[in-house]
Amino acid sequence: MIPRPASSEYPAAFGRYIDLVPDGELARFLEDQTRRLSKFLDALDEAQAGFRYAPEKWSIKELLGHINDSDRIFGYRILCIARGEKAPLPGYDDNAYVAAGAFDGRSLADLLAEFGAIRRATISLVQSLTPQASTEMGTSNGRALSAGALAYMLAGHAEHHLGVLKERYLQKEG
Repeated sequence: MIPRPASSEYPAAFGRYIDLVPDGELARFLEDQTRRLSKFLDALDEAQAGFRYAPEKWSIKELLGHINDSDRIFGYRILCIARGEKAPLPGYDDNAYVAAGAFDGRSLADLLAEFGAIRRATISLVQSLTPQASTEMGTSNGRALSAGALAYMLAGHAEHHLGVLKERYLQKEG
């Protein structure tokens, strides 16, 4: 079990994601979150999955594609930092990634299957981290943080977007 990161292990701005993750076993939370998000989105049809709550906002499919991309990127960062990587890891432009991802051209079932596969790999990675590895510090997107903080941020990021889905997308749709 990796410990909850200390506030010294991440920039304060990322506390908003970490605060969304309850105390307890992070891998179990990720498993539960995977089930909750999958169940929530699996109930949608293709038309609903293409919904945007405003013209310039992502569709539900694009939001799920963003979660998939972010989980992959965060997972890579976790791995690198946990293994002692000292080279700075790059940031990424989430809007550019979503635009290039062509997620609206894919089925919701395909995006959900991809989400499940990515999450299984992420959960395995999180379960493999020792407490020592989780406190390894590295640099990502110009900011110092620990591998464990990144793992909590990954979980909190998806939790944030699940809240956005419930509050802004499906409330407005119907």
